Amino acid sequence: MITVKATINAPIQKVWMFWTSPEHIVKWNHASDDWHTTFAEVDLREGGKFLSRMEAKDGSFGFDFWGVYDKLILNQQIEITLGDDRKVSVTFSSLDDDKTEVIETFEAETTNPVELQRGGWQAILDNFKKYAE
Repeated sequence: MITVKATINAPIQKVWMFWTSPEHIVKWNHASDDWHTTFAEVDLREGGKFLSRMEAKDGSFGFDFWGVYDKLILNQQIEITLGDDRKVSVTFSSLDDDKTEVIETFEAETTNPVELQRGGWQAILDNFKKYAE
């Protein structure tokens, strides 16, 4: 299991909305500036699916990042199963009226080194932080 986290200078309701709304996901969901999310779809309910189309801006590569929501607790927790059967848990904790801690824990995949995976997921979370603030 790999864990990444960030403290967002925004209230928990805003953080949750920006994390779960397709119109916001396409603006922050990338690990580096040469990538972007061209499309996002969210069926925010237990058993519902999500999909983000992630592509290199030069068109050289792209992939669908998708999964199913296993557990949702509004403004607190999201548990999902990714398309490759890995588990992800995201928790949202209000530190005060204007600060929210986001912690993501996910199962590593076997293709890339753990540190590369941690770095990529942390970079996406850092982009989320910048966008949400």
